[in-house]
Amino acid sequence: MIAYIEPYFLDNDADAASVTGQSFDGVSESLHIQGEILCGGAATDIAGKDFGGMNCVKPLAVVRPVGPEDIAGAVRAALRSDKLTVAARGNGHSINGQAMAERGLVLDMRSTAENHFEVGYLPGGAFVDVSGGALWENVLKRCVSEYGLAPRSWTDYLGLTVGGTLSNAGVGGQAFRYGPQTSNVTELDVVTGNGDVVTCSEVENSELFFSVLGGLGQFGIITRARVLLQPAPDMVRWIRIVYTEFDEFTRDAEWLVSQKDESSFDYVEGFVFVNGDDPVNGWPTVPLHPDHDFDPTQLPQSSGSVLYCLELALHYRDSDSNSTVDKRVERLIGRLRFVEGLRFEVDLPYVDFLLRVKRAEEIAKVNGTWETPHPWLNLFVSKRDIGEFDRTVFKELAKNGVGGPMLVYPLLRSRWDDRASVVLPEGEIFYIVALLRFVPTCAKTSSFEKMVAQNQEIVQWCVRKGIDFKLYLPHYKSREEWIRHFGNRWSRFVDRKTMYDPMAILSPGQKIFNRAP
Repeated sequence: MIAYIEPYFLDNDADAASVTGQSFDGVSESLHIQGEILCGGAATDIAGKDFGGMNCVKPLAVVRPVGPEDIAGAVRAALRSDKLTVAARGNGHSINGQAMAERGLVLDMRSTAENHFEVGYLPGGAFVDVSGGALWENVLKRCVSEYGLAPRSWTDYLGLTVGGTLSNAGVGGQAFRYGPQTSNVTELDVVTGNGDVVTCSEVENSELFFSVLGGLGQFGIITRARVLLQPAPDMVRWIRIVYTEFDEFTRDAEWLVSQKDESSFDYVEGFVFVNGDDPVNGWPTVPLHPDHDFDPTQLPQSSGSVLYCLELALHYRDSDSNSTVDKRVERLIGRLRFVEGLRFEVDLPYVDFLLRVKRAEEIAKVNGTWETPHPWLNLFVSKRDIGEFDRTVFKELAKNGVGGPMLVYPLLRSRWDDRASVVLPEGEIFYIVALLRFVPTCAKTSSFEKMVAQNQEIVQWCVRKGIDFKLYLPHYKSREEWIRHFGNRWSRFVDRKTMYDPMAILSPGQKIFNRAP
């Protein structure tokens, strides 16, 4: 008999509190796994926190599995219990406690990172089989150094696990061409909420395959992914150009992402920055090299409180002459209407370009902001409403910056597969907006609380104004909000949950479903 899945309701505090009755000794005896089981101490302290720094929820135990059978064993032990849940944790970069399990089991997927790495070839091209617990950074380095190949689609930060990004979408500057990372895998090994180990693809167990991709961890834990590869370039021409008008910025960005593969840059992103000399939010964030200077005298007097930057990259080979690369760049950039005199560019190795955020991570760890809370807000906003979003959010609510990058750039819906669990705004072109806030180490608690409140204000404004948007890396506090998020796909989401995790064992930190007794 399949248990009925009751959507989670945060106001029901009694349900959350009742989880605390679980006995670790009883669970430990029922696990029968080869890996480690850790209760208390540093391991559970770490598993009870995440990069967002806004939640602290202690698990009953941390499991470091050896392989899929250990993961399945943990799920089966939870099934035999009354209240136990299971959460897969990658590198701990969730923002709102999505990878936590209060008084449940947290699976440290990094222990499986080396379980798979095999490059293969099919008529459609090359691929690599990698562990769900592998970091994208390590996948990149091995693929390039050993085979001269690389995955096609990336996130900006690569210190994330394969299973983690595929459970959400995995979006970056290449997604306009190849789609998100979920559109660049052809096969998965998954442990479902029924404790089954299943291989799935577009043709084999396809419903599970598309459920898991972007499924927020609700239907299964990814233990292996087959990722598409392409020849890796040697070098990248990295360019930033500045705009004063949002309409011109979006017009050029949309033109670039709509070009055919051979007629555009290989990477297109964009961001908003403050029209001032603030080192965190303003002009100094734009230049790409210490020798570059941002000359504000190049800006027209009509410039507003915020400016816009298109960030572009063109791949090339060591064998390409400088003149050939220059001609390709000028052919594309010559059609763009940016501010003359505010163009910055550098050449660097391909791997260095993809690992560019790692340098920012190192700086943040030195100054302490990597460990402070990160009340980030990530949204998809339709092309129809992005202008109104700019006028209200960028030009008013966030006109003084957010203490970190404010990303905004277009994506193409046709590069996404509607069969996956991710939900998107309507229309072919939509924008990702990411307010990546960093809290200074000296900031008072009230400063952090104001950031959280402003995020809530932005979301509430979107709802009130009828903005066509979806949260990316979503987190909601009520059943009604989750239903609104999924819209006409809510029933499909519930049906998939009933099929693959009927007891609601998996990913309790998302707070979508109640654990069924």
